[in-house]
Amino acid sequence: MAFDSLTEKLQSVFKSLRGKGMLTEEDVKTALKEVRMALLEADVNFKVVKRFVKDVEARAIGQDVMKGLNPGQMVIKIVNEEMVKLMGSEPVELKLRSASQTTVLMMMGLQGAGKTTTAAKLAGQLKKRGLRPLLVACDVYRPAAVEQLKVNAEKVGADVFTMGTSKSPVDIAKASVEHAKKSGFNLVVLDTAGRLQVDDDMMDELVAIKEAVEIDQSILVVDAMTGQEAVNVASTFDEKVGIDGVILTKMDGDARGGAALSVKAVTGKPIFYAGMGEKLSDLEVFYPDRCAGRILGMGDVMTLIEKASEAIDEEKAAELEQKMKKASFGFDDFLESLNQMKKMGGLTSILGMMPGVNSSQMSQIESAMDDKKMARLEGIIYSMTPKERSNPDIINPSRKKRIAAGAGVEVAEVNRLLKQFEQMRKMMKQFGGGGKKGGLGNLFGGMGRKKGMFPF
Repeated sequence: MAFDSLTEKLQSVFKSLRGKGMLTEEDVKTALKEVRMALLEADVNFKVVKRFVKDVEARAIGQDVMKGLNPGQMVIKIVNEEMVKLMGSEPVELKLRSASQTTVLMMMGLQGAGKTTTAAKLAGQLKKRGLRPLLVACDVYRPAAVEQLKVNAEKVGADVFTMGTSKSPVDIAKASVEHAKKSGFNLVVLDTAGRLQVDDDMMDELVAIKEAVEIDQSILVVDAMTGQEAVNVASTFDEKVGIDGVILTKMDGDARGGAALSVKAVTGKPIFYAGMGEKLSDLEVFYPDRCAGRILGMGDVMTLIEKASEAIDEEKAAELEQKMKKASFGFDDFLESLNQMKKMGGLTSILGMMPGVNSSQMSQIESAMDDKKMARLEGIIYSMTPKERSNPDIINPSRKKRIAAGAGVEVAEVNRLLKQFEQMRKMMKQFGGGGKKGGLGNLFGGMGRKKGMFPF
């Protein structure tokens, strides 16, 4: 989960405040000193940290907070609000022309930031909104860049314009816009060349493209894992070429938070999207409030709901919930629920968006969800007959022996799976039934908290 280290440190700081009935000015200053260190270690720009801590302190030491009923929570609320403000307060959408006109987007960035993949992801996202995108291969220097764009474009159902590697990027850009207007494409996404580092040749080429073609939005793609360096890159590109906004990639990795928390404050440019995985569907609109919630360990329930509405078959989900309530949940249902979770990015992705799931719980889950373990689990289940999968209670010692032989595992592994599956069924009835509000949410929360309750 991104921001893991920063989240842990901030939660530790706030834990000391939660139990206090009254806060002194010294309490606030001590806590903010720790917050300052945590942000600096997360590679947040030092000027941004200084201003952030100063703003939080000015609000937190006010009389309303000090005399409030729950001053510790008030300080956390202020930190959250200031963090949201730091990242831009509201999501900013790309400025697109009307459907009858052609919008031209220019993607820029250093090599390795994920620019070509992000160009395809963006085309796929905007196609869902009714646009007809044309991806343009302007990177004539990197081996296989054109081919990579073609492969990704096919996956998202977008067309590609290429003139090979012998023409100049400026000529390709000009020709692509003319082709788009004649052929009915209302979105052109220029995938420009990157370099290993910022240099004059790259900047001159980007400026030349902007002079030759009317660019509606210049978008910089930066690697969130590079922290402060991402902010430096954004500042340089803005100064030399001009950028309208940023897309942060690899936000699902070990991003320390520096880029997300600094880029808007330093450059004044918004973060449009965040790349949350390797799949071409893993591009999310950047919501400052949701990002702050993740950083502070408050979860991101809204994104979770949106992912669920896109990925989950409502009829099947309702059917599964009824089975949970009646404790008639079988192994076929379990495989179906795993499939639904995979569509949402996997259980680790889901739990990463839920409030109160810390990194130690996440590491246990990640260990449990190891690909090899999952393959063995599925092997055992598929070695069962349809009747055994729907009613595991009929699995006796002789059946266990046959299932183990079919899956190539020891009988002990089959026993372990059956025992843990039965525990899980009981817990599903507890969390999913009884008319409790938010049963499925409680189920995931409970599964995250109880060690050894995963049947894998």
